[in-house]
Amino acid sequence: MANLKEIRNRIASVSSTMQITSAMKMVSAAKLKKAQDAITAMRPYADTLTELIQNLSSTLEGDSQNPYTQIRDKKKTLIVCITSNRGLCGAFNANIIKKTRQLITEEFAGQDVRLITIGKKGSEGLNKTGKISSVHDNVFDDLTYENAGKIAQIIMNQFAGGEIDEVVLVYNRFKNAATQNVQVEPYLPIVSDSQDTETSSADYIFEPSKSDIVNELLPKSLKMQLYKAIRDSFASEHGARMTAMHKATDNATELRDQLKLTYNKARQAAITNEILEIVGGAEALNA
Repeated sequence: MANLKEIRNRIASVSSTMQITSAMKMVSAAKLKKAQDAITAMRPYADTLTELIQNLSSTLEGDSQNPYTQIRDKKKTLIVCITSNRGLCGAFNANIIKKTRQLITEEFAGQDVRLITIGKKGSEGLNKTGKISSVHDNVFDDLTYENAGKIAQIIMNQFAGGEIDEVVLVYNRFKNAATQNVQVEPYLPIVSDSQDTETSSADYIFEPSKSDIVNELLPKSLKMQLYKAIRDSFASEHGARMTAMHKATDNATELRDQLKLTYNKARQAAITNEILEIVGGAEALNA
């Protein structure tokens, strides 16, 4: 059994760690509320815009010459991996890195796969693959539509220029503070949903024209889709960190209580031994 001084030092260390994890939990909880409100307000607009683009594209039936709707043989694939810049958020980053490696080795095996990482943990975890073409870690310093749109424009230019044939987003979709689902989402090319063809052929009046509307809205829709994915990941990060720090605080509290119990038992045993030694010494003197 460790001596009393070692146990006291461990109690102080665990208590200090517990204070840190508790503070991180409260900070993440405060940031989560703002991030959750942002993604909740954005989703209906982004989803409706994407649905509108798909419906309009399905009615054009190949008349549109927009480069973002061109379907080519999938020989060169780009995976956009969205993680966080910081750790201490459980399996949040590990799940994304694991899923990305699985896509490279299984679903896109035999293809020329490139990676764009958003977040330091993704670039660090996937650096050894040798497939990272660009890194964008600073977007979380100022998470705005304009900054996300710059990354989207790079991806769109590569696709329009024929450098890549397919783009996939891999990120954590926010569900609630305790649950984040790994999402693999097709990004480019934009493929119309054939099931919505009938509903999209309603008698609408378009001004100036369907083709002009699609060509104007497609870049905005793609930028909004990437921005939504980054926002989803941002909210998921704070939810995952809050949950992880909550569990860490509970574990630290339990460990501290166990150490205190051990310390009290050791202290009681030491006092008992001292009393026995005193009594034994007194009896020896009397004898």
